[in-house]
Amino acid sequence: MKIVLRLFILTIVLTSCKSDFEKKHKDYKLIKEEGVFVEVFDSTNVKLTRYTDNNNVYRKNLEFIYSYEHITKNNSKYYFKEDPSIDGWKHSWKFVSTDSIDENTILEVKISINEGLEPMIQYEPDYNQTVAQYSYLTKDELSAFNSISGIIENEKNVWMHPPRDKYFRILELNPFPYIQTPFEVGNKWNWSLKIGSNWGDKRWLAWEGGIENKYVYEITGKKKINTPFGKLECYTIDATATSRLGETKLTALFNIEYGFIELFYTNIDGSKTKLKLDKVIKKEN
Repeated sequence: MKIVLRLFILTIVLTSCKSDFEKKHKDYKLIKEEGVFVEVFDSTNVKLTRYTDNNNVYRKNLEFIYSYEHITKNNSKYYFKEDPSIDGWKHSWKFVSTDSIDENTILEVKISINEGLEPMIQYEPDYNQTVAQYSYLTKDELSAFNSISGIIENEKNVWMHPPRDKYFRILELNPFPYIQTPFEVGNKWNWSLKIGSNWGDKRWLAWEGGIENKYVYEITGKKKINTPFGKLECYTIDATATSRLGETKLTALFNIEYGFIELFYTNIDGSKTKLKLDKVIKKEN
């Protein structure tokens, strides 16, 4: 599996059911690549929407908007904004305290689901994921910058890249959001990922040479929680990632209609990152 690293707005009610994740499809088969199940279509199927058409959660033209917080080891909370005085686009950001928020502070992350395979297919002709745009929004809901990445969703698993731009590059060292059927307490699975030193940052950790993260996931609970979408039944997934650099963690809450509702990370430096789904909206065609 090639993991590529890199309006009138209407709030909608999503409809789905648990069996949607377990139904069989005749137009593709599933194969396991590096610990994640991906769709393999017949060579005659060149439809650009083939990896998105079967999605139940991350469907085309939907936008998922998350609020976030960075929480230090002493429990202080921060956001971030771009800082052009720092060399290198990926490092050109700085923390912003909660009492110093201005019009340039990033407060939300918007994940927009594209219909087809553009623009990824231009660079990876065999790209096999749902394409998503990650936009970083200020308090006026303006996008300061954005990037493109991917999501895998089918009846066997839902796997997605977290936000990984500027401050959010810290999440590259954490378990990615991932749930695998059967959706039952006690279900365990694992995968692994090689990560280069280019993902390092002296503000949390820099290192030499490549590493390999080994991930272990388990569905540890099922509960109803209050959300902006009403009281929803969610599965709790606890995951760890280990490498020669140390250990990171993720506790995720997943709902079969809205996807990943909450993502609570323990980072490599002991800080925390929390993302919470606040809105799901439908883009105007």
